[in-house]
Amino acid sequence: QVELVESGGGVVQTGDTLTLSCSASGRTLEQYITVWFRQPPGKEREFVAVINRGGVPISYAESVRGRFTVSKDVDKKTVYLQMNNLKPDDTAVYYCAAETTYQGPFPGRYTNWGQGTQVTVSS
Repeated sequence: QVELVESGGGVVQTGDTLTLSCSASGRTLEQYITVWFRQPPGKEREFVAVINRGGVPISYAESVRGRFTVSKDVDKKTVYLQMNNLKPDDTAVYYCAAETTYQGPFPGRYTNWGQGTQVTVSS
């Protein structure tokens, strides 16, 4: 088990940039594949992006591809989600999840989660 902490959410305007962080309490994420999910108001949790243990992005959701970038710092302690050109449809609670193996874009398969950070994009 790994305890995850997200930060960086906030209220921004359409077109703005925001960077979220996900870190593991007391340890590194070197052994974990890290996935970003989001849950828009009134909707189910959905896949956003995933990065492998070495810090190489694996996949992005179609809705964010070209605007969002997932990265991992060199000491493998923090995973970032840089979100450019934000749109009102990006409004959601953003969560990071981590497992030692990739479980696909299915939130139900992940057991290690952060508490989430709210992102609100106003038009």
